[in-house]
Amino acid sequence: MRHPWLRRLLDFHGLLFLFFVYAPIIIVVVYSFNSHPVNMMVWKDFTFDWYLSIFGNPTKLNEQTLYVESTDQLLAAVKNSLLVASTTTAFSTIVGTATALAVYRHHFRLKPFYQGLLFMPMVMPDIVLGIALLVFFVNFGIKLGLFSIIIGHCTFLISYVFVVVSARLAGMDDTLEQASADLGANPWITFRRVTLPQILPGIVGGALLAFIISMDDLVITYFIAGVDSTTLPVFIYGMLRRGVKPEINAIATLMLVFSFVIASLGLYFRKRT
Repeated sequence: MRHPWLRRLLDFHGLLFLFFVYAPIIIVVVYSFNSHPVNMMVWKDFTFDWYLSIFGNPTKLNEQTLYVESTDQLLAAVKNSLLVASTTTAFSTIVGTATALAVYRHHFRLKPFYQGLLFMPMVMPDIVLGIALLVFFVNFGIKLGLFSIIIGHCTFLISYVFVVVSARLAGMDDTLEQASADLGANPWITFRRVTLPQILPGIVGGALLAFIISMDDLVITYFIAGVDSTTLPVFIYGMLRRGVKPEINAIATLMLVFSFVIASLGLYFRKRT
């Protein structure tokens, strides 16, 4: 740039952006090790007790405070979240990938309109989709629970997988499939040995994205979850309604680490493929 002050301004803007994005996350991680049982913003001592307390291990801190929730309820919420995320990821990945392949290969008059319908669950406000799903389940007599949560998550996660796989298909070389067909390979062999290896990074990326979104979803799950089907985000929201408790920072930090692990696995498989 001709003017040094413009470059300094852009550098400052970049640092300011990173600060506003990562400062709240860093604060949550740091204060998850604060031993103060009442005011989290007043640093007292460094401790791992809040991490131990969320797994039901007795500590000196949780003996002095009533903040600790039921460990059984927390573990049940984690189990429900993992079950819902795994099921919806598997179903959404299969349906989203198949839909992306079908839309990519076939040309029909209403194709742009159909693609617009597939984008709608992504751009629709979560509260609107949550209310619509709730009304749908109630009118058709579907009991609210893990089954309704899985159906609700699949309604919008299929769109995310569709978009990611479609982007991968857009950069695929069609001549390889044509060459495979010319050499006598049937459609299934062509898909397994030619098409699938090319779009596999998109499938893995879409699956990991669907898994993370399902694990973190709160608004839609809050509307369509039953009494005995609390997921981890809904459980944390229930804790927040009774006050910001020290264990929440520890749970949030563990969720952050889990998200980093999933993202790292995605990058690893992307390099391998």
